Amino acid sequence: MTINSDEHGGRHRPEDELEEYGGHIQARHGTIPAWLLVVYLVLFIFSLYYAYEFWGGLGPGLDYTVK
Repeated sequence: MTINSDEHGGRHRPEDELEEYGGHIQARHGTIPAWLLVVYLVLFIFSLYYAYEFWGGLGPGLDYTVK
């Protein structure tokens, strides 16, 4: 398996399929970068925290507690 460089400095394997959309946008099937997986994980953990901490109840202005 050899890895080639394209004209823009990107690296890809020859077996990766290249798709072009309108001549300017190129898409290649391949691996997901590690930094993007970390972003997905952080967003997922934050969504669990947010759901636990802030969702539920009657909503703003509807909590009829005696003050």
